[in-house]
Amino acid sequence: MENYYDVAVVGGGPVGLMTACELAIQGINVVVLERRVDRIRNSRALTLHPRSLELMAMRGIENRFLSRGKKLDTSHFAALDTRLNFKNLDTDFPYTLFIPQSITEEILEERALELGVDIKRGHTLKDLKQYETFVQLGIEQRDTIYKIEVPYVIGADGARSVVRELSNIPFNGKNTTTTAILGDVILEDIPDTPFLSTSNINGILMMVPIALDVIRFAIVDPKNQAIPVHVAVTEKEFIDSIYSITGEHIQIKSTLWLSRFGNATKLANTYQHKRVFLAGDAAHIHFPAGGQGLNVGLQDAFNIGWKLGLAIKHKKYESLLKSYHIERHAVGKQFFKEVQAQEQLMINFSNAGMELRALFSHLLTYSEINNDLSERVSGLGVRYSSMHDIERHPLIGKRCTNLTISSQNKKSYKLFELMQDGKFILLIHPSYIDKINKMNIDSHIKVIVGEIQDSKLQNIDTVLIRPDGHIATIEYTKIDNCE
Repeated sequence: MENYYDVAVVGGGPVGLMTACELAIQGINVVVLERRVDRIRNSRALTLHPRSLELMAMRGIENRFLSRGKKLDTSHFAALDTRLNFKNLDTDFPYTLFIPQSITEEILEERALELGVDIKRGHTLKDLKQYETFVQLGIEQRDTIYKIEVPYVIGADGARSVVRELSNIPFNGKNTTTTAILGDVILEDIPDTPFLSTSNINGILMMVPIALDVIRFAIVDPKNQAIPVHVAVTEKEFIDSIYSITGEHIQIKSTLWLSRFGNATKLANTYQHKRVFLAGDAAHIHFPAGGQGLNVGLQDAFNIGWKLGLAIKHKKYESLLKSYHIERHAVGKQFFKEVQAQEQLMINFSNAGMELRALFSHLLTYSEINNDLSERVSGLGVRYSSMHDIERHPLIGKRCTNLTISSQNKKSYKLFELMQDGKFILLIHPSYIDKINKMNIDSHIKVIVGEIQDSKLQNIDTVLIRPDGHIATIEYTKIDNCE
């Protein structure tokens, strides 16, 4: 491999591909090293949440996902009977999008190739050594070992991350203590209600359509929770669990995939070790409650992409790289707490456990509680509180919605449309333009002069929005809200 690369992304799943895309739009030369020869066929991850769809919209690719997924305007917390109401969320995407990970990966690979990313399949990382100015990787392809040297490496190679292991980054937490099952099947009869979530003392069952005639089942069966994660799921176990929970006999026309998963919950001690970064499952794994894992990983990708791009192109920004761990590790820790709370509500089927589920389900009928948890699960509630100027205004660090901006020529623009090249957006009120004209503004900042039409954010002088859609700083006369 004679090409020069600025970054090697190890892992060609959705998080690795998204990271590569984010680097590529910054003008960075990227190679993706993926041990698999082909894309995955079976999909554990199934959902894109509102924040992930906002991120895709910032790059102009949201319709590629929307056209191939199924929308549901609710989500769940611990599979409780009372659903999370996404309809009330302040976003252009107030719903869960059900889309198999295999399709998400296909779309992102297509996007990466469009941006000039070099994707190497069948290339397996075997060795990693860090030096002062570069990282040396030993790669196996077929029976050949070759070496490359790159300034930076991003490990997006999953729960058993070789990058993490070779970098000696501790991965602390708990191993699997309980298991559940997933199954993709074609039924003899298409159910009248393809979206189903039900729970009782016999277990939890969730059912969603993922393709034409294909139904995904997720099942927590207390009778089988102690079965080790490596033991194959039989069709009989699958059917018996469905009957135990629902009291209905299902007729399966074809079984496409059955899998067992566990509740291992671990977090990398650091997301950065010198010139190596971790993202996605390489940095955090958890019980897949609420389908949040992939979505958290995509936010990792959007956070590191623009920062590493700036650091490579402008050495003065290298110190910015430390903020990746600060911001995303804090999100990971909070995420862990919330997922473990959901897990405890999903594995205890004693009388006391069921009473606790009933209590929490009742609490979700209160709109304030439902809205709070909806923001958490959807990813819209993430706020980066580590930024130095956070005390200047309570909105700094929060995400910004898809604002409407009216320019001086009376044309209207949407914020996300302006963000497709991955630059900072500096929104300037026309009355402030004289001051801005006297400043030297870096080329990675796009200046937009206009008035924000949305009533929640008016009378500002300037607002600087990061490439990942979070507010970096604000100068204002009067400001009420921006989320």
